Amino acid sequence: MENTAFIALGSNMGNRYDNIVNAINRLKSYPAIQLVNLSSVYETDPVGYEDQDLFLNMVIKVQTNLSAMELLETCLKIELELGRKREIKWGPRTLDLDILTFNQENIESEKLNVPHPRMIERAFVLVPLVEIDQNLRLPGVDKPLNILLNELPDKEGVRLWKRKNGEDVFVPIGS
Repeated sequence: MENTAFIALGSNMGNRYDNIVNAINRLKSYPAIQLVNLSSVYETDPVGYEDQDLFLNMVIKVQTNLSAMELLETCLKIELELGRKREIKWGPRTLDLDILTFNQENIESEKLNVPHPRMIERAFVLVPLVEIDQNLRLPGVDKPLNILLNELPDKEGVRLWKRKNGEDVFVPIGS
């Protein structure tokens, strides 16, 4: 398990929480992928295309023997298995799995850009990512992510998500 990746998960259709849990369980079912850490779940306002329901977002850290492209193919397969349809750019989705980082590599290809090109502009990515690793640095970025997060203006659109009974919704998945 020599590669480390951070993956963002998001859902705003159907049972959002079940969609995220099912995606993590499917990722963990692959022998080449090991779940290392996960963030809390956050409810977030839509960004880009705003006429849609609120999202649940979180970030996980995995170790894997897969290459970045193999991990991407696995994530796309899981999205499809769980009902993802790509109809509107930044539109509603049952599930979104985005590879944020892969080791400290810069990858620019037609299918995959790592680090994720818009992640440092998005509080719904940085809040859960910083929760897992506040000192994480991206290749080519001179500031740690926690500093970049503090500089973002729109953090109020990201709220820790709780059950209706007031308890934290998040019990570590599969621990």
